Amino acid sequence: MAATQIQTHGLNPLQVSLLRLFNRPMKDEEVLTLKRILVKHYSSQLKNELEQVVEEKGYTQEDFDKMLNEDS
Repeated sequence: MAATQIQTHGLNPLQVSLLRLFNRPMKDEEVLTLKRILVKHYSSQLKNELEQVVEEKGYTQEDFDKMLNEDS
């Protein structure tokens, strides 16, 4: 397989597109910037999901304190 070809087994179309987009030399600073963007994005999604679950379940700070202090 040539170096410019991308094997797509198990990848969705977005992943393949991103691989093609970033199939070029990049400085370490660029890589770090992209990683930070992705972490910020997924962190935000996780926070939103957590807030939704907390609201749906009706958890209070007292509930979280109790969970943290219970024996596992």
